[in-house]
Amino acid sequence: MDNNALNDGVFVMSEVKSIREAFVEASSFLSQSGCNEPQRSAQLLLEHALGLSGAAYYMAVADSFPAAVKEQWEAGVTRRSKGEPVQYIIGEQEFYGRPFEVTPDVLIPRPETELLVEAILRYGAELWPDGTVAPSEAAQEEGAASLAAAQDRAGDAEGGRAVRPLTAVDIGAGSGAISVTLAAEAPAWRVCAGDISPAALAVAKRNAMRSGTAVDFRLGDLLEPFAGMETDILVSNPPYIPGEDIAGLQREVRDHEPRTALDGGADGLDPYRRMMEQLALLPAPPRLIGFELGFGQAEQVASLLEAAGHWKEIITINDLAGIPRHVLGIAR
Repeated sequence: MDNNALNDGVFVMSEVKSIREAFVEASSFLSQSGCNEPQRSAQLLLEHALGLSGAAYYMAVADSFPAAVKEQWEAGVTRRSKGEPVQYIIGEQEFYGRPFEVTPDVLIPRPETELLVEAILRYGAELWPDGTVAPSEAAQEEGAASLAAAQDRAGDAEGGRAVRPLTAVDIGAGSGAISVTLAAEAPAWRVCAGDISPAALAVAKRNAMRSGTAVDFRLGDLLEPFAGMETDILVSNPPYIPGEDIAGLQREVRDHEPRTALDGGADGLDPYRRMMEQLALLPAPPRLIGFELGFGQAEQVASLLEAAGHWKEIITINDLAGIPRHVLGIAR
């Protein structure tokens, strides 16, 4: 990187001849700037600047670097060198095989959250094979009086049977990664999602539209927007970082991702406690509940579910690094 000028952290590309050379130069620059995953960041930025991905990108690495994208390329590498997440620079992150728009108003979807979605889909299919809730289940959830009211509302052609779509609610929608993926993978379900941030909901709505899914988005704090709603599945990846730990996070997270999506209070567990308290807002507890959580929190979150007494089966799921990352409660 001898010809690369470093002025106040600004990346200025040397007279490179190929795309491969541009990649090597940027990777070195980002590494010296203290970025994590410098090579991966350089490749994502390069793919974005070139409008290429996958096999097309690798087939082009020996080609000459196009002068037309030099300015965009330099600006992107400079922003990344200052700690800005590459996903915010390119405006996108893949989740469960789909591209999601991300902005600084939303948390960047993580690969481990795909495991939570996978578990919800798996257990949801076991509990409700056809994606509907039968009258017998409604009776268990609501009591006979509420069932009669539900039958009156449904009034279907089969003698008033109150079969309804399974309802899944995602608390803390963010980019919509969880709710949009559930809606796409289980189209028979009714999927709802809430967030306290209007800006986050705007991003989530665009992602739902982009993927062609129908999600009922609502603005409000945790379960409050869903008061009175029959809820079969409750899923959430809430803020779970203890407040005093945020200062020690990687700069990409600490300085750029929304604090409201990170700060879980003194011990990181405030949102879980509040959601347990707010279950009283629903007609009946959901039969399936699933939470993502932070390092060392699995036992405490599992205890919260056990103490609530609604779920006989409590399951802990490890992420790909072997860290307990998700806790599920199931009432079969």
